[in-house]
Amino acid sequence: MIIARTLEDLKIAREALGEVNFVPTMGALHEGHLTLVRAAREAGRPVAVSIFVNPTQFGPKEDLSRYPRDEAGDLAKLEQAGCALVWLPRVDTMYPPHASTTVHVTNVTARWEGATRPGHFDGVATVVAKLFGQIRPKAAFFGEKDWQQVQVVRRMVADLHLPVDIVPVPTVREADGLARSSRNAYLSEAERKAAPALYAALTEAVKAILAGKEVAATLHKVRQDLAAAGMTPDYVALVHAHSLEPLAGFKAPARLIAAAKLGTVRLLDNLAVSSQL
Repeated sequence: MIIARTLEDLKIAREALGEVNFVPTMGALHEGHLTLVRAAREAGRPVAVSIFVNPTQFGPKEDLSRYPRDEAGDLAKLEQAGCALVWLPRVDTMYPPHASTTVHVTNVTARWEGATRPGHFDGVATVVAKLFGQIRPKAAFFGEKDWQQVQVVRRMVADLHLPVDIVPVPTVREADGLARSSRNAYLSEAERKAAPALYAALTEAVKAILAGKEVAATLHKVRQDLAAAGMTPDYVALVHAHSLEPLAGFKAPARLIAAAKLGTVRLLDNLAVSSQL
């Protein structure tokens, strides 16, 4: 496994590997990330993974320094997973003092995470565009847990005519349904027991919507169920799967998305509104 920390080292590694598939990460790797690496390997090319805690996607009230970091552990996991190249850039490599360009995606960023975390998707789009330029992958693999992020990256790639295939990979879950996330490490024991209520509430809501139940009432029940589990919902919405526009009634392709605060941890999850749960 090649480890590159400078653009020159990355250039040499890329020339040696030829076409690659790519998994961008912020480290603190868990089974969800490793599933992306395996999916990228199964697609038939060497896999490049970036580890970069991107400061521009953190808001002023979000603690960048608190984000979990475990470089040695991450590298060991990636080597075991068969990763070919790990890109570990410095902040001043990604954002040199003279940098003047930010990527701003409109429409699909207007609601949900975009409204809750202003500027977040500018940071995501900008760093992903930079990483695509540095790695030059044939395909990039993203987890569906961050569904809106996947749609933002897809829109950016389409609008800028970037030669990268975006491959979404289904959310990896714990046995009790909780979506795997680096932030789950912050949950207390009691909060960890309560956290699967988010997936349970969304699962029941999908069944209700497919059974013809009224959408507004179904979403209201999800909020009630989350509050009963000790969570504070940021949003619960039925949306068009790609535009993220809210839907008053079910119309495919649809996605049920939600974010809720549990203690100090913000949980995200989503489900396709289909019978394949």
